[in-house]
Amino acid sequence: MAQHFSLAACDVVGFDLDHTLCRYNLPESAPLIYNSFAQFLVKERGYDKELLNVTPEDWDFCCKGLALDLEDGNFIKLADNGTVLRASHGTKMMTAEALSAAYGKEEWKHFVSDTGMVCRSGKYYFYDNYFDLPGALLCARVVDLLTKQNNGQKTFDFWKDIVAGIQHNYKMSAFKENCGMYFPEIKRDPGRYLHRCPESVKKWLHQLKNAGKILLLITSSHSDYCRLLCEYILGNDFADLFDVVITNALKPGFFSHLPSQRPFRTLENDEEQEALPSLDKPGWYSQGNAVHLYELLKKMTGKPEPKVVYFGDSMHSDIFPARHYSHWETVLILEELRGDEVVRSQRPEESEPLEKKGKYEGPKVKPLNISSKKWGSYFTDSVSGLENTEDSLVFTWSFKRVGTYSTIAIPSIEAIAELPLDYKFTRFSSSNSKTAGYYPKPPLVLSNDEMLKTK
Repeated sequence: MAQHFSLAACDVVGFDLDHTLCRYNLPESAPLIYNSFAQFLVKERGYDKELLNVTPEDWDFCCKGLALDLEDGNFIKLADNGTVLRASHGTKMMTAEALSAAYGKEEWKHFVSDTGMVCRSGKYYFYDNYFDLPGALLCARVVDLLTKQNNGQKTFDFWKDIVAGIQHNYKMSAFKENCGMYFPEIKRDPGRYLHRCPESVKKWLHQLKNAGKILLLITSSHSDYCRLLCEYILGNDFADLFDVVITNALKPGFFSHLPSQRPFRTLENDEEQEALPSLDKPGWYSQGNAVHLYELLKKMTGKPEPKVVYFGDSMHSDIFPARHYSHWETVLILEELRGDEVVRSQRPEESEPLEKKGKYEGPKVKPLNISSKKWGSYFTDSVSGLENTEDSLVFTWSFKRVGTYSTIAIPSIEAIAELPLDYKFTRFSSSNSKTAGYYPKPPLVLSNDEMLKTK
């Protein structure tokens, strides 16, 4: 495979919507998502009202890449070899001794290297995007409460209530019916929760279009919510930018399912209509599958193997399946790299003295893309060595997957919007250093690490 990747060489450019084209104001959107679930659990399922009280410090628990063991209520952070680096029971972090006793140096019981391991099963759940993360904090606090109420409860069965909360707040009719808390609040004040696309990104999308690229929007959000987001971030004429819009795509199944399992459907007034035997022309569709989409792209480009690149923020729903099943190029939007930019810009000498801050300015929610004090970096961790030896740096399972399934990883679309379309990005590959595919800079925690070149 070529060492470089260029958008100019692609025939088709596809985008996820939430947290990819549409960036959210995380310190506002995270509490809204948390409260939408917590209110449901308290009011509809009889959970303790204590769940509704969240302090700014509580948000430090949130860290992408954690897995929740649904049976024992433990959260774990995995190394690239499947061993457990850190763990908590609910929000209570395990000591080194407890961690060693519970997991030792063995692979986690559910670990299967690379493709054999799904992110969601009946036994565990991986938190890999910013819609999920507030749920991690909620589930951890549920485990705390149940452990306290039931004198050290060892096994748990609360997941069915979480699933019911998802259904209540996010079912297909929720937007239209103003169900739950989430959609009514986004409708009421979109500017509080959403960032408009910068002019540079809008120009870049037009540049792609003018260069003859076919543009796709593939989102698991329903059509009514997709329309609200796109009109707010791109303008009322957003649909003119995209040749094909696919909503309720139900990723990752969009990539992994056979056409017969997941046919495309037309939409009328945001209601899904009859299933289509194939996809014959550009337009706006619901559900569907990557096989029928690729057949359409062959027709539209006149090429037997059009080259597709897909931008997304979720390893589980976007990057892994687009690469593994469809063999597309993939660009991972990794907001942890934006978190690094914040850290880089906050030099001690530049921070404002406490007495100069507003008298009534309360503590704010920690942005979810900043490293967690409890869990450490998304990319690495240190493992204690034997007595009298130094701690050693270990890569996380999340870090390994970034390099395995992404062509490149960037903090945001804005970060590349002003580059020429023929700019040559260095791609992730086994022959390059482990940080080669990060643009514009490698993660801060790895930027000076020489071992990356050889390990």
